[in-house]
Amino acid sequence: MSCFQGLFFCPEAFSLLLHNFCIYHISPPGHELLQLGAAVAGPDEPSLSVDDLADQIAEILDYFGLGAVMCLGVTAGAYILTLFAIKYSHRVIGLILVSPLCKAPSWTEWLCNKVMSNLLYICGMCGIVKELLLMRYFSKDVRGSVDVPESDIVQSCRRLLGERQSPNVLRFLEAINGRPDITNGLRKLQCRSLIFVGENSPFHYEALHMTSKLDRRFSALVEVQACGSMVTEEQPDAMLIPLEYFLMGYGFFRPSQLSVSPRSPLSPTSISPELFSPESMGLKLKPIKTRIQAEV
Repeated sequence: MSCFQGLFFCPEAFSLLLHNFCIYHISPPGHELLQLGAAVAGPDEPSLSVDDLADQIAEILDYFGLGAVMCLGVTAGAYILTLFAIKYSHRVIGLILVSPLCKAPSWTEWLCNKVMSNLLYICGMCGIVKELLLMRYFSKDVRGSVDVPESDIVQSCRRLLGERQSPNVLRFLEAINGRPDITNGLRKLQCRSLIFVGENSPFHYEALHMTSKLDRRFSALVEVQACGSMVTEEQPDAMLIPLEYFLMGYGFFRPSQLSVSPRSPLSPTSISPELFSPESMGLKLKPIKTRIQAEV
C-alpha cells in the first residue's frame, strides 16, 4: 500500500473511508512484496498492455462478487482505473484520481521509461532507477538535498522499491510506456470524478488537460501547493475536506467519534493499532475480518 500509507495513516481520512467502504487494494501483477511471495514473471509470459490491466480489474471484481465500485488511484494506477471506467462504465460509481495520466507518453517520459526499462533488465532495481522513480513521485523538498536529509516517506518508498521483483516492475513499466491517449474517452465517463494533483508533479499538465476534457458538472480539480505526484503521501491532510464534500454527494459521511460504521458493528476509531501497519493494511479485508472474529 506504498501509495496510500500516508492517507490511511491520517486518522480522519482513514475513518471516513473505512466507515463507508470495504477496501480492496489492487497491485499490478507481481508487485506484492518479496516477503509475501511475489513470483517472478517468466520470459515466456506475454507482454502486458494497459487494456489487459484494466480487464484484470473486472476479473478481480467478479472474483469477489462486487458490482459497482468507487476507485482511488495514483499516477499510472489512476490511468488504469480511468481506462477501466471508460470500458466498464456500469461498474464505476466514482473516480478519485491523484496526479493522473491520460495522454500517451511525451518523448521525455518515453525516453526516461526506456532508460529505466534497460536498467531494470540489466541491473535490477538499482539506485539510479530508484532515484528516477522518486523524482517522479515526490517534490524536491521531501527528497532532500546535500544539506537536508530526505524525509521518512521517501526513505520508506525507497525501501519498498527494493522489495519488488525487478522483472515484474519492468513488465508494468513497459505497459504504461505503451499506453494510448484516452482523452476522447473521457467524455464518455458516466461517473463523478475528483482529481488531486501536486503543483510540482511532472504530470501536473496532464491533470489539467484531463480536467478540461471531463464534464465540469461531475468533476472537480484540487491542486496542492508544494507537493509532488503522491499527494496521498506528501500532503494527505489536504485531501480530507475535498474528499468529504465529494463523498457527501453519494450520501457518505465521516462518523463522529462515538458513531458506528454502517458496514461493521464497530467504530473505526476503536480498531486496534496493529492493524494500521503496512503489512496488515496490505491484506484484503483484514481489519473487518479481525474485528468480526474478535466480537464472535
